Amino acid sequence: MKKQMIIIMLLLMTVFIGFGIIIPVLPVIIGGGEGEGIHLALLLSLYSAVSFVMSPWWGGVSDRIGRRPVLLTGLIGFSLSFFLFGIAGDNLWLMYASRIIGGAFSGAVTSCAVAYVADITSEENRTKGMGLVGMSIGLGFLFGPALGGILSLWGTHIPFLASSLLSLLTFVFAFRFLTESLPQAVRKQRSEQPRTSRWTAFHGPLKYLYILSFFVTFTLAGLETTFQLFQMMKIGIGSYEAGWMFFVSGLVGALIQGGVVRRYIKPGMEKTAIRIGLLVSAIGFVLILYSTNVVTAAIYLSVFGAGNALIRPCVISLITQKTNVGQGVATGLNSSMDSLGRIAGPLIAMALYGLEASLPFIVGAALCVAALTLVAQFVRLDKRYSRSENEATLQ
Repeated sequence: MKKQMIIIMLLLMTVFIGFGIIIPVLPVIIGGGEGEGIHLALLLSLYSAVSFVMSPWWGGVSDRIGRRPVLLTGLIGFSLSFFLFGIAGDNLWLMYASRIIGGAFSGAVTSCAVAYVADITSEENRTKGMGLVGMSIGLGFLFGPALGGILSLWGTHIPFLASSLLSLLTFVFAFRFLTESLPQAVRKQRSEQPRTSRWTAFHGPLKYLYILSFFVTFTLAGLETTFQLFQMMKIGIGSYEAGWMFFVSGLVGALIQGGVVRRYIKPGMEKTAIRIGLLVSAIGFVLILYSTNVVTAAIYLSVFGAGNALIRPCVISLITQKTNVGQGVATGLNSSMDSLGRIAGPLIAMALYGLEASLPFIVGAALCVAALTLVAQFVRLDKRYSRSENEATLQ
């Protein structure tokens, strides 16, 4: 199990390094001025739009044929997408094609990797496993922007080619060492069952967790799209400085997910951790408005990152514990809600930024506070469902 977890963590790190590597580079390639900002937002949103459509499909396929072949397919497609962006030059349409391919295949890795962890962990260890998933994603964001900022010193195309090569090497490693997590008997049973729509998982108390996943990612995507533009205007940073800011924030998030969540968040404590995370994220959004230099901007971004790091693994853990459909479908729907947040987040954040540069951060803070009501609704309905199930069992 430890060997399998290490490989899955490596796969997730690869995907999110690839995602994070573009954060400090894309605003420089595209720009954020009038007429340019729309392409910045669209390139980020289109990737997620395709992932939104494909993630639950990949999750359902992995329930029937196994996690391993889907994960390997995703890595190859992901590598191809970044290679295309690396050779795109000024060809905007090739950039768009690259993002479509990347979105299609990244969903195969993210949704199936989470389902893989759900396969190999017990309910008792599920939160710890999801903490490692969150840590892997955090490490991807930790190294991705920093690598993007550093490699951009040799050319804005270099980070994309480096990410393509990393994905290819990870494919070779996974092909050699990754074993299947879903037994043949279970796959055969699921292949004989009718296909399950992703929305079958969207019911009862869990629907509030899926909506929460959307809002958490929506605010994060909006911050990723506008943070560097805001700091370029406010304190005059470039790709290199932005990369290191995201590096520091990612380091804080990884330490929290790999340390605090994995070691100290026991089953039953997830809801409290989510509430704390939402409040800390809101504080981080507000603090960013008061950045005065690179150091304060990095600290305030890290406050937001700390809050976000508490929320994600706990939400995923609750979903995988309480779902009554296949883990692939459940985690696929969660990935789709993340993708939906990444579709709307950049577009709305850039629209708000165009009206007033501080608006994306003010709205982000307000949404984090408002999301506390979703946690309250989940708790209320979950208690009602648990009570009904207990009564039915007694009868």
